[in-house]
Amino acid sequence: MPDNEPLHADIIRRVEESFAAQGLMQHLGVEIACIRPGEVTLRMPYRPQLTQHHGFFHAGATSALADTAGGFAGFTQFPQGSTVLTTEFKMNLLAPARGDWLQAVGRVIKSGRTLTVCQLDVHAHHGDDRTHVATGLQTLICMRDAAPPRDTTPGLS
Repeated sequence: MPDNEPLHADIIRRVEESFAAQGLMQHLGVEIACIRPGEVTLRMPYRPQLTQHHGFFHAGATSALADTAGGFAGFTQFPQGSTVLTTEFKMNLLAPARGDWLQAVGRVIKSGRTLTVCQLDVHAHHGDDRTHVATGLQTLICMRDAAPPRDTTPGLS
């Protein structure tokens, strides 16, 4: 469960730096809305490129948003020098995801030495209306003393 204690500036910096390296989140136009101990909120604005054939946000975009919010929620609990990977997640789609933007909240339920479990919730916002469109659970692994990710840019060695 998230604490009411403020996060140390170095944890916020680590989350922001790691988030900035997320190519998919940049592609989807996702922004960090809030970082708290054990809880991260992300926001994704509507764009036609993020929809499926009925004009709703695509389940893939919705799931990626939720997975990332949970991953960073867990990351706020991890020690310096570690990284985070999702080992499993399950999403239930509750309603068509339509609106001006989606908001995903990842909350740590249980943070362990190696595995962390998070609750994922996604709401669609349209004007003053808010609809719960997806919920799920996620398991993360804390990769301790992990080497930094290698550059996979084509043409670079």
